[in-house]
Amino acid sequence: MSQFLNSTAGDIVLAMADKIVENRSYLSEIDGKIGDGDHGVNMAKGFGMAAQRIKGRSLSLSEAMETLGNVLMTEIGGSMGPLYGIMFSQFAEVLDGVENIDPATFSAMLHSGLDGIQSIGSAKVGDKTLVDALSPAIDAFDAAIADGESFAQALEPLVAAAEAGRDSTRDLVSKIGRSSRLGERSRGVLDAGATSCAIILEALARGAQGRLQN
Repeated sequence: MSQFLNSTAGDIVLAMADKIVENRSYLSEIDGKIGDGDHGVNMAKGFGMAAQRIKGRSLSLSEAMETLGNVLMTEIGGSMGPLYGIMFSQFAEVLDGVENIDPATFSAMLHSGLDGIQSIGSAKVGDKTLVDALSPAIDAFDAAIADGESFAQALEPLVAAAEAGRDSTRDLVSKIGRSSRLGERSRGVLDAGATSCAIILEALARGAQGRLQN
């Protein structure tokens, strides 16, 4: 069974940070259409700060994710900090003490992150939030593994489902957060959280694929 080492995978979080910083302006532009316009700025700040604390250290994926989760929860503004903070903290908790990350562990990690997000909010698929990208991605990965796909192969539908979930938010009406006050006026715009989530999940998937070994 394919798996990858937890102990040498901390750099995956650096790749996530690079992608978020790279998309800072785009994420804030999207957010500015129906929100405060600070999503990209806050995310880039948080991921950038975490990256500075991770660089040059030989961290496991669980340790790097714990560092990122702590920064997002405690040191950036906006509503998304606590949500992503708890997601990465939950990821780290599942991986803590795990030597090899296999499909079952990877799935458990993702499910725990989603549970964490939903424990501090009521978001579900269709509410125009990051859950619209995360939940379908998890389902797609689980379905692919159940169908006999390899770990590497199952990461492809995960990425595709995250992107499709992101795109689906364009036609949704926001039901949670400040943008929910806009009602029908929130339709026609991508959700910034779902967009950043798709970016994060793709970076996570590509990082895992590059480290998989039989």
